[in-house]
Formats: sequence, structure tokens, C-alpha cells
Amino acid sequence: MVQSVYIHIPFCQQICHYCDFTKFFYNEPLVDEYLDALEKEMSTYINDPKQPMKTIFVGGGTPTALNSSQLEKLLKMIDKYFEVGSCEEYSFEANPGDLDDEKIKLLKHYGVRRISMGVQVFDDDMLEFIGRVHRVKDVYQNVNALKKHGFQNISIDLIYSLPNQTLEHFERTLQEALSFQLPHYSAYSLQIEPKTVFYQRYKKGKLHKPPEEAEADMYELLTKQMENHGIKQYEISNFAKPGFESRHNLTYWNNEHYYGMGAGAHGYLPGKRTVNLRPLPAYVKQALTDGKPVLHTEPIGLKEQLEEEMFLGLRKRQGVSKQIFQEKYGRNIDQLYGDAIKQLKNKGWITEKSGFLRLTSEGLLFGNEVFQEFLLSDETLELTY
Repeated sequence: MVQSVYIHIPFCQQICHYCDFTKFFYNEPLVDEYLDALEKEMSTYINDPKQPMKTIFVGGGTPTALNSSQLEKLLKMIDKYFEVGSCEEYSFEANPGDLDDEKIKLLKHYGVRRISMGVQVFDDDMLEFIGRVHRVKDVYQNVNALKKHGFQNISIDLIYSLPNQTLEHFERTLQEALSFQLPHYSAYSLQIEPKTVFYQRYKKGKLHKPPEEAEADMYELLTKQMENHGIKQYEISNFAKPGFESRHNLTYWNNEHYYGMGAGAHGYLPGKRTVNLRPLPAYVKQALTDGKPVLHTEPIGLKEQLEEEMFLGLRKRQGVSKQIFQEKYGRNIDQLYGDAIKQLKNKGWITEKSGFLRLTSEGLLFGNEVFQEFLLSDETLELTY
């Protein structure tokens, strides 16, 4: 049963230099058309109004870039198709500076209970350099406004290993972020992705990331500072006070099913993963035609499910439960992966405790190399059946 939904709103007031998500400059008539197409897609997936959902996540782009009437239309649409009242976690992404009192009241009125803000760095010059439109003062104004209206479940995103960033610079950003005493923080190292402004500069030799050693030092500082402030790491890039872990993101890492709606959105339905059309005109045209704006469907068999259970589960600090693995797939994890587990334990990258396999602190730094060890051959799968 599908119990989570991701809804993509691909509009931004400005395109950040590092972002490769599906996004377009805000245009009022285009947003109106997009919302009509999105509702048609929702109505195709959701046959019965008010479908119960465990988690709802509205991301982008910037959902709060919509004007107030468009935001209310979106909120009403979600309320029409999903049972918001019984939802465990209903999240909206927001950019600092986008949230005025009217928009915050709308979000509150329609049942949104969690706000995830893309702060990235507490430095106005660096914000301008990476293409962000907000400034540090906007973070303070929006967090205070959210708290004034009763929002307590607020998260902020940070990016480190930015061009020319030093450990001391990142430490100042961390200190300022933690001074808000929020219940959740996410922090990601900068990835230079194709088709971005940063990628073009990087290819021309005009952009330089800090060396890998500096990035590792930033990550170590991040984990220590969070721990010192009582913010527990529960996934490679995510930290929370107990009880405030993102339940929607845990849907991904627990390898559970979810709808993906909107331009470029990814979904995971029983037996398949789906990817929607990315170009806005193509998405809108197809969605309005038949409500099925799918670009690509990938069948997910047992082999893929087992591999993804390991890749995704090991991102969690709790790790992968041998018992849950056995219950979900009817396979013994040691029979499937015994040699790989032994090798990784010998390297000091994986540890086992109370029936859970998890990455060590050193293993976190070599995550991709660890994950490769859990790729399965068809022969291995047959032999362990």
C-alpha cells in the first residue's frame, strides 16, 4: 500500500547556480496552468477522495514562490485528495524571504505542520555567489514569523564544501544555524552537477571546491557539533532531536512506496519506479491529456529490491535490521551478503549490534564504496533461494 506522496512544484524566483532539480522561473499564468495539470495527475492516481497518507512532502523548486491565491489553490487540492488530518507528517519546503504572514496562515490553516527551509549558508556574500536570492536577515525574520504562528517543527538545510569555503567559515555557519535551537537540520556537501552554472564554471577551470581532506574535516565538524547540541544524527546528512526525524525521508531510506507527482518527480510504486516528464510544456500537455505524464517506468524485481534495501538502509545510523530484511524478502542477509559483510567488518567500515548492520564513523566517509559491495549477481540470488 502506498502511504506517502511527494509533490513537486518546480518554480523559483531565481535559479541557484548549483541546482539540477526540475525548476523554472516563476511565471503567474504558467503556474496556473501547471496546477491544473497537477490536479489532473492527482485525480488519476487517487480514485477515492481523502486517501489516507502517512506523509506528504511538497518540494521544489520553491512551493512558497507561488502567490497567496495559487498557494491556497494547491493546499485545497492536496486537502481534496488526501486525508491531511490523520497525516503523521505534512511538510512544505520554503525559501527564506518567501513567507509572509498571509502564506504562513494559509499553511497553518490547511494542516501543514513541518517547514523545511533552504538556508544553505549564513553569509550574505556566499549566498550571492551561489545564486541564492535571500539574505541572512530573511532567515531570522521567517523563523520568528513561523514560531509566532505556532510552527515548532522547522528544519533548515545547509551546504558545505562550497567554493573557497574554509573549515572556519563552515564552523561559523554551523554555530549560527545551531543558535536557532531547531529540532532538525540537514547538511549536504556541494555536488557539481551537469547543466548547472557551477558545472560550466568548473569545466572552464573557474571554480574550485575545497580538497577532499577539507570536506572530510567539515563533515567531522558537522557531526561533532550536532552531537554536542543534542541533535542526533539519524542518516548520513540528517540530524534531529529525538522524535523530530523526517518521517517522509525515512520512507525513502526504509525502501517504502510513495507517489511522485509533478514535473520530473520520481515515484516508487509496487514493482516499479516512475519518472515524470521534466520539460514543463511536455508535462502539462500530457497530464492534461490523460493524467499520466510519465517519461519512464523501471520494473523493480527482487534483486533490485534487495540491493536498494541495503543501499538506502545503510544511510541510516540505525542501519539495516536483519530481522526486518528477512520478514520483507524471505531471505537471510548473511547468506546473501556474508562475504561482503565480513570484508567490510575487517576494514572497519561496518559494525553489527543487536541485529542491525550499520556504517561506522569511518564507513560513513566511504559510503559509495561500501554500497558497491552489496550489488548482487543473478547467480548469487539463485544459489541462496
